[in-house]
Amino acid sequence: MADRPVRSWPEWLRWVSLAGAVGILLIFLVAQRQSIDVSYGRSPSTSTRIDQPSAGENTATVPSVEAMTALIRAEPVVRLPGAVAFWDEAAVRAAAGGAPVRILVAPPGLDKDERRRVGDVDAATVRIVGTEVSGGMYQSVGTTAADWRAQFATGDVTTQLTGLVAKLNDRTAAESDRLARRDPTAAELRTVTADLRRTGVHRAPGATLTEVPARAAAAAFPAGPALYVALPQQPFGEPVPRYGPTLAAAFPKTPIVVLYGSWIEYDGPDAAEFAELATATYYGRFGDLLSRSAYPQANVLAAYLDRVADVRYSGVFDRPLPYRPLDPVRVALPALPWLFAACVVAFLLLSARAANRPGRTAPRLGTPARLAALTGLAVEMSALTDRASGPALTRGITGLLAAREALAGDLPDPHVRELLDAAQADLDEAARLLPFTGFRPDDYLGRPA
Repeated sequence: MADRPVRSWPEWLRWVSLAGAVGILLIFLVAQRQSIDVSYGRSPSTSTRIDQPSAGENTATVPSVEAMTALIRAEPVVRLPGAVAFWDEAAVRAAAGGAPVRILVAPPGLDKDERRRVGDVDAATVRIVGTEVSGGMYQSVGTTAADWRAQFATGDVTTQLTGLVAKLNDRTAAESDRLARRDPTAAELRTVTADLRRTGVHRAPGATLTEVPARAAAAAFPAGPALYVALPQQPFGEPVPRYGPTLAAAFPKTPIVVLYGSWIEYDGPDAAEFAELATATYYGRFGDLLSRSAYPQANVLAAYLDRVADVRYSGVFDRPLPYRPLDPVRVALPALPWLFAACVVAFLLLSARAANRPGRTAPRLGTPARLAALTGLAVEMSALTDRASGPALTRGITGLLAAREALAGDLPDPHVRELLDAAQADLDEAARLLPFTGFRPDDYLGRPA
C-alpha cells in the first residue's frame, strides 16, 4: 500500500472554523454603513417643488414705481388690474387704531423685477402681491389651516393684514376663522355628481384644472382612483360650499379631492389619519410660494398629490407597504457577532485538542512508515519504563500490533490510521511519565532519518 500524507477531520474542522470567523468578521465590518432611513417605503413623488406655469400663462404686469406712488397718494387703497386679495375693512381699521393705512394690491404671478417695483412704492403702508402681505420690515403669513383656507379659497387676507397693521402700530389683532361654510344645494350636487360618475372629474366654470396628473394621482391613491372637483377661487364674504363630506357619502370608500382655487381638501378613506397632516405639511411648505404666484390648478394639484404620497409612504397608514426585497445581510446582522464567537471558540477548542492529542495531528509519514517509526519508539521506551508509565506503553504496543495486523490484512487505510492514532496517544502518555525527554511521538517522528 502506497504511503501518502493524511489529515484527520479535527484538523480540517479547525481551519474551517478559523476561515468562517474571518469571513463573518469581514461581512460584519462591510455592513457597518452609517445611514438613516425613516421611511417605510420609497415614495415615488417629486414634491420638492411646484412645476412652473407654461410660457405665456403668467402675463400680469404693474405700472412704474412713479405711477403706483401717485395712485397710492391719491387713494388709501389701490387695486391694480388682476388683484385677487380681499379683506374685512372694519377689522383692518380696528387693528390700525385710527392710524392711516395705505394699501397697494397687485396681481399674482409677477416676475422678480415687477415684485421689486411694487416693493419700491414707499408711500404704501402695506403691499399685497397676490395674497402675500408685507409692509415695513415685515411679511405676514398664515400659520393655521383656517388662515390658509380663507386665503387660498377666497383670497381673504384679513388675518394677515390685521396682524401686520397691528404690528406696525404696536397693537394686538383679534384672531378668528374667516371662512364660513355651507352644504351644497341639491342642484349643485346633481351637476357635480353627474360629472363625477361620467368622467371622475368635475370642472366648474372659471376653474383652471385641465387634467388630473396621472402619475401623481396613482402614487397618492394606489388602492383606486380618486374623484376630483375643481372650483375657481370662491367669492369673498360668501359661505363656501363644502362638497367633500357629501360626496364621500355618495361615493363610499372613494378618495374625494376638492379644489377651491389653490385650496385643496380631502375626504374619504383615511381622512382622519392623514388629511390634516397632508394639508399642514403642504401649505406650510408651499404656502408662501402659492400666495404670490399664479399657478394653474393642475400644477398645484400635482404637488399636493406628491405630498399625499410622501405621507402615505412614511408609514402613517395601516396599509400594506410596497414590496422591498429581503436583505439577508441586514436580517442576519444581529447574529453575526455570535457566529463569529462560535467559530473562534471552535477553533480554540480544536487547537487545544490537537495539542493534547498528538496522534490526531497531521502526520508527516505514510501509514507503513509511521507504523515502523512508532514500533521503534516503543522498543526504545520499553527499556526505560517504570511502574507509572508501563500500562500506557503496554496499551501502545498492543495498538501497534493491531495496526500491523490490519495493515497486513489489507484492511481500509482509515481503520489502520485510527489504530495508529490511538497507539500514538498511548505512547505519548507513557513518554510524558518518563524522567527523560525526547521520547514523545511528535518529537521522535520529527527527527531526521
